[in-house]
Amino acid sequence: MAKTVGIGKIKRFITAVPRVWRLLSSSRVPLKEKLLFVIPAAVYWVMPDVLPLIPLDDIAVTLLLAGWFATRMEKKYGEDAPVLKK
Repeated sequence: MAKTVGIGKIKRFITAVPRVWRLLSSSRVPLKEKLLFVIPAAVYWVMPDVLPLIPLDDIAVTLLLAGWFATRMEKKYGEDAPVLKK
């Protein structure tokens, strides 16, 4: 039987980009933790592609990775991780 996905999970994936940006610029999240998102996403974008010239799979994998990263970091460091001031 297929498991249904809740609206909350869908919303977390849609809001993944601003959440990841906030976490990547946070001083509370160590560099090695940030690299858990950046390196796999970058490698996936430069690897030979399943759908050449169509980045849909790249975008989908990046959004899935972003949702995983944001959820993991927010549980570990809190959703209100401060942003570095320049």
